[in-house]
Amino acid sequence: MQARSLAELRYLETVAAWVGQGTELDELLGPVLRGLAEQLGLRRATLMLVDRTDGEVYIEAGHGLTPTETRRVRYAPGEGISGRVVASGEPVLVPRVSEDPSFRDKLGAREGGLDGAFVAVPVMTSATTYGVLSAWRLGEEDPDLEGDRSTLSVVAGLLVPPVERHVSRTGKPGEDRAPHQPSNLIGRSKGMKEVYALIEQVAPSSTTVLLRGESGTGKELVAHALHEGSPRARGPFVKVNCAALPAAIIESELFGHERGSFTGAIDRRRGRFELAHGGTIFLDEIGDLAPETQIKLLRVLQEREFERVGSAQPIGVDVRVIAATSRDLEIMMEDGGFRPDLYYRLNVFPVHLPPLRERRADILLLADHFVEQFSRSHGKSVRRIATAAIDLLMAYHWPGNVRELENCMERAVLLARGDTLMAHHLPPTLQAPDHLSSVAPGGLESTLAAVEKDLILDALKANRGNMAGAARQLQVTERVMGLRVKLYGIDPRRFRGRLSA
Repeated sequence: MQARSLAELRYLETVAAWVGQGTELDELLGPVLRGLAEQLGLRRATLMLVDRTDGEVYIEAGHGLTPTETRRVRYAPGEGISGRVVASGEPVLVPRVSEDPSFRDKLGAREGGLDGAFVAVPVMTSATTYGVLSAWRLGEEDPDLEGDRSTLSVVAGLLVPPVERHVSRTGKPGEDRAPHQPSNLIGRSKGMKEVYALIEQVAPSSTTVLLRGESGTGKELVAHALHEGSPRARGPFVKVNCAALPAAIIESELFGHERGSFTGAIDRRRGRFELAHGGTIFLDEIGDLAPETQIKLLRVLQEREFERVGSAQPIGVDVRVIAATSRDLEIMMEDGGFRPDLYYRLNVFPVHLPPLRERRADILLLADHFVEQFSRSHGKSVRRIATAAIDLLMAYHWPGNVRELENCMERAVLLARGDTLMAHHLPPTLQAPDHLSSVAPGGLESTLAAVEKDLILDALKANRGNMAGAARQLQVTERVMGLRVKLYGIDPRRFRGRLSA
């Protein structure tokens, strides 16, 4: 019990320091919930907030939950344990969820074989209940639920100021809620919330949308979210990569052709616009269209009709157009590479997708998602990212954006052994110059040194820079710890006041 109390005090002291520094909720939740799991053994820690329009309770963030799980679960006022905590303002302790009929299990935990104790406490002031902080205690015959309740209540109290700031930005109780986050998009950064608001605003219409942003920012995902949020959701969603199709065949791909219209046209073929009738067509990399194809696309946008190649018979089409580009169309217009009339037809409702370097609050959220995804698909058991790896992910500038991050995490999961993704599993492009010791790269010594440094960094971060505590955790003497810290050029002071992420 004494060891647990010391760990709790260190954890709570660190959370208090973060809150005192004015850290915003979006950046605070990941480390706080992760710390409950990794330092105090409380699993699936979750913060739920009250929707300000209908009083329902929804998941704002959850450690160990998939993005799909966090987005699909909502509780009506008074429903289940979470709804009851909000309604009563009192904590609820469940010794065993399998024996409690009020536990609604909308996340399917029991179906997945999960059973144990569950604790939920309100996040509230004397005037307002903002939500619920909850967690599981697994694998213990006689868990100290009252101790868990006390710890969670203190954390919930510490979270009140950032939660209040979050609510004041997204609307006070009774006002419009924050924009709905599409199920296929991940991110809680300010830039992504602005994208969600634009999606919510334009999706129900048939307005032409132009998605702008660097390659790898997720323009196709946004296009699909626009389609799914529209009245055309039951219709087809047809994708066309204008940069991937040769100029000689793109007209046939878009509009189709008649038999015998050119060499090799042995049958009549329907084009992408015909296939998208009643739905949505997504024209990716629209800036790569040849000028002659731009003219024909302009006609489709203006008159909603076209002719197949080799035919003079007009074909009417009912289709919504979503275009995307990573190129600067304004400069292309000045240089004569893109038609101004087509630009103005496409640029009815522009949506800019921020690059990953401008949404750093989402990097770990995305990384965790990809680790879970690739661990499942490749049959691996990776569950966490080591501190040194997190530092590298956060320091990198990500020129390839989310696509590059996805590829990096797949590679790292494949290389990982055990349940932890270490810094040396990341690609060389992410490695800091001082990450490895002076031994030659690629050999056994350098690999062992990289693992040893990762373990030391993790221990120092868990003990907030305390060398003696880190030495005890790694079961080495303080002298050995001092020598290793000096060898790898680690400054333990950098971990003081930081929360283990």
